[in-house]
Amino acid sequence: MRPPAATAFAPRMLRASAFIIMGLLGPSAALAQQGPAPPKAYKLVPVTLAQPYNDPSFAAFRKQLGDIASRKDRAALARLIVRNFFWMGEKGDKADKKKSGIDNLAAAIDLDAKDGSGWEALTSAANEATLEPVPERKGIMCSPASPKFDEMAADQVAKDTGTDPSEWGYPSKPDVEVHAAAKADAPVIEKLGLNLVRVMPEQPAAGAPEQEQPFVRVVTPSGKVGFVSEEFMSSLDTDQLCYVKDATGWKIAGYAGND
Repeated sequence: MRPPAATAFAPRMLRASAFIIMGLLGPSAALAQQGPAPPKAYKLVPVTLAQPYNDPSFAAFRKQLGDIASRKDRAALARLIVRNFFWMGEKGDKADKKKSGIDNLAAAIDLDAKDGSGWEALTSAANEATLEPVPERKGIMCSPASPKFDEMAADQVAKDTGTDPSEWGYPSKPDVEVHAAAKADAPVIEKLGLNLVRVMPEQPAAGAPEQEQPFVRVVTPSGKVGFVSEEFMSSLDTDQLCYVKDATGWKIAGYAGND
């Protein structure tokens, strides 16, 4: 039996470590090559949403990080990053240990992108109040925190539907409306409870820019295919920014994702 950290539905930071240890990359790649499985009904896997981390010092740190991101102050950001910054992907730590923490973070989130997306990612991180510990790395906390659910049950649902963990997400609140089309005024065909939800690959309408389609296509537990506003759906495969708290306060310790 696989240890809990090895489940394909473990938090990203734990999952990356599990893939390295257990060599489980092959099945995911094979599923991706076969294309998405046809929609079908599936068993409910209840989800408990992560709650904000209760530490005023972390809230103050996030405000500081948000201010730095709004100014795009690279020097100030550098002072918040540990020297031994890590960058975990499914193949191990990608950080260049010969480079500074800021250089490795910049590479991980594409901080120097001309469109400003790297700084926007930091702004999003500063707005995220949840944290989860990483047992393999003492003192390290990663954000956003994953929701709680039965990972073995999720593994079984993925097996039953012929899907990969990357195809699953969860609503950010109860009773999220599923529309018949990717429009806010389209008929509501179902409402989602706080359970895992299958997310289908995007199919942009012909000629419509991606940014003008703020909906994701989902398969409901009953097997219906519909559309949900992307603001109400969260991915289980979200990249995480990781932190550590030392005598001087909170610091950015690493990044998990962007394989």
